[in-house]
Amino acid sequence: MTGTLYLCATPIGNLEDVTLRVLRVLREVDLIVAEDTRHTEKLLRHYGIEPKFGPSLYEGAERERVPLILRELRAGRNVALVSDAGTPLISDPGFLLVRTCVEAGIRVVPVPGPAAFLAALVASGLPVESFLFLGALPRKRGPKLEALEGLIGEERTAVMYESPHRLWETLEMMEELYPERPLVLARELTKVHEEFIRGTVQEVRGEVRRRGTIKGEAVLVLGGDKGTREPPDAELLRDFYELLLGKRRDHKEALREMARLLGIPKGRLARILGAGLGN
Repeated sequence: MTGTLYLCATPIGNLEDVTLRVLRVLREVDLIVAEDTRHTEKLLRHYGIEPKFGPSLYEGAERERVPLILRELRAGRNVALVSDAGTPLISDPGFLLVRTCVEAGIRVVPVPGPAAFLAALVASGLPVESFLFLGALPRKRGPKLEALEGLIGEERTAVMYESPHRLWETLEMMEELYPERPLVLARELTKVHEEFIRGTVQEVRGEVRRRGTIKGEAVLVLGGDKGTREPPDAELLRDFYELLLGKRRDHKEALREMARLLGIPKGRLARILGAGLGN
């Protein structure tokens, strides 16, 4: 009989934010697969749990390590997967392992608990009945700008992770795209210096500028675009597009400017204007 893979959510800061079920599973499994064993060992030692580490599963090592973990599961050993903080797979390694287990018919059991994006979302004061989770924003400027542009005209609350080292650049981009939309910057969640900075995008960026630096991983919660309206007639849109092209903008630049000015998602504009646009 094959073993079971348990996906165990661990605290994102405060060590008390761990469920009794997670602690029981971590005690009972044969192996614990961690993102960083040094980080996970602190949690285990705090609760008197013996570290029974299998192969570490960190970014870039999944293809190499998954077959090793799969071998343990096929041998009948139960395995707990944990990330450094929060729920495994949420902006952390583990997807390849879970998919491989599902395809191999190995039982996968979620043991739920903390997740930084949910903590930030429910305390943000912004609508939560329908939301969009982007995960960690791309590190490079081009892909990041494209991801943020995709939120133009988005009516749902959007949640995303950002590093403190790239936060200023991200806020600059957001202010250029939608300065008046509500934004909540959550940092140091569940820790001693937990904080929520609330306001418009412009106001939050101003507060970060005033402080000079922000420490700790950030969760950004962006309010939905409530100014969304039906697009103008397709012929008028094409005239506007041609006008922008005449100002020596390329295809992508023209669509980006239209999306910003009209509050309509870039992809939707492209569909309205036709698949052959810019050829």
